[in-house]
Amino acid sequence: MGCATLDLAGAVSLKLNNDTHFLRFSPKPFLSFVELIRSRRHPNGPPSNLLSCRGDKSRASISLRAQSTTTVAPERVVVLVIGGGGREHALCYALKRSPSCDAVFCAPGNPGISSSGDATCISDLDISDSSAVISFCQKWRVGLVVVGPEAPLVAGLVNDLLKAGIHAFGPSSEAAALEGSKNFMKSLCDKYGIPTAKYQTFTDPSAAKQYIQEQGVPIVVKADGLAAGKGVIVAMTLNEAFDAVDAMLVKGSFGSAGCRVIVEEYLEGEEASFFALVDGENAIPLESAQDHKRVGDGDTGPNTGGMGAYSPAPILTKDLENLVMKSIIYPTVKGMSAEGCKFVGVLYAGLMIEKKSGLPKLIEYNVRFGDPECQVLMVRLESDLAQVLLAACRGQLSEVSLNWSAGSAMVVVMASKGYPGSYEKGSVIRNLDEAEAVAPSVKVFHAGTALDSDGNFIAAGGRVLGVTAKGIDLKEARDRAYQGVEEVNWPGGFYRHDIGWRALPLPQKQFVTGG
Repeated sequence: MGCATLDLAGAVSLKLNNDTHFLRFSPKPFLSFVELIRSRRHPNGPPSNLLSCRGDKSRASISLRAQSTTTVAPERVVVLVIGGGGREHALCYALKRSPSCDAVFCAPGNPGISSSGDATCISDLDISDSSAVISFCQKWRVGLVVVGPEAPLVAGLVNDLLKAGIHAFGPSSEAAALEGSKNFMKSLCDKYGIPTAKYQTFTDPSAAKQYIQEQGVPIVVKADGLAAGKGVIVAMTLNEAFDAVDAMLVKGSFGSAGCRVIVEEYLEGEEASFFALVDGENAIPLESAQDHKRVGDGDTGPNTGGMGAYSPAPILTKDLENLVMKSIIYPTVKGMSAEGCKFVGVLYAGLMIEKKSGLPKLIEYNVRFGDPECQVLMVRLESDLAQVLLAACRGQLSEVSLNWSAGSAMVVVMASKGYPGSYEKGSVIRNLDEAEAVAPSVKVFHAGTALDSDGNFIAAGGRVLGVTAKGIDLKEARDRAYQGVEEVNWPGGFYRHDIGWRALPLPQKQFVTGG
């Protein structure tokens, strides 16, 4: 593998040691070039990046609307992305394209992010240590931290960054309870009239089983806390439901996340993902996207973190989007503010469009960009992501409008054989460059890769790659994505062959993993 390169707005390229994907150069040259860039754009001195998250009201605001005639240059910023999966790779990819972004770091990142040049990866920065993250930001003059995964959010990384005067896009630990505790989310829905499935919360397994017996099956059993995407069981029989209760409350299979369970009504309909940016008071919707949770073709098999996604999602019409904003997103934002924990970040609403009513109900909230939905959203986003996220941190989303590319995008996830169960690591992956050469719009995002001693990419996780493509419509995006998948030589991997099937008829050709 060649050395990764950091390109600071065309001013300089700094070589990195690709063995560790960690910065090995002195900060002084880096900072001098950043200051050079900033001084050219701000002759009276660079803007301060040590502001409170709510922003300085005396500061001249920067409108991001396409129709704006303002001549104020956007603030230059260095960004740190926290995380190392496919979602974070997509965020780095979009931030690198942001005109106002001087440089992008990613911690810990992964070798795919580094080798693509989409960010400089800081593999040995401990993201669970807030003081270490803050020290890094101060040393490298990071003006915006974007937190990808849920765990650092729930642990309070954003709280600590804000106390240090560093802009951080993501909710506080208190607001992250929307994802960290399903009981908290359900209670908020009850209090503020947000439509969701009927439910009860239990800590006693016998009481939970009695309620399940009364309600009948199918029924849904959920661990209250974070369970790495595996804490939701859709039980089709009473035995399955009882086993799920025992796994959580008796055997402790989910640790502290399963010490309380939510038993929830089974909703029939079509799932959809809805994303909104929130600044504490205001919210704006992102483009629609839809993912595929089940591991097998035809939506069969166990749930996963997501095996593919596409954008836009035809089921989310403009009228339905307006209804979701009115009945779900706005009440949530106002409710969180009323509860004393304003939400700043991404609200990712998992929705069920009920078959019997055609109306949306909230299944769950995530408090960060979805994965793999983030991949299709970021390849379609044409706005300056760095400025959009800074506006959210400053409470200025009312001044923002988002621009998206026309057409569609699709991502097909390639996973290690055995996922979401046990799987082997270390299988070699080849021909990734060939996959991206299928068409200019094809991009391979790395979610779970590492490098072996020979410099080959190897599988290091369950979901490993996200082969993403844009097209003039969903059919072209699908065709290009699967053509890219066909080029990947990875006998140890598999993928679904029917991503987008709800929106498109299946092609006649059935694809197989390259050997």
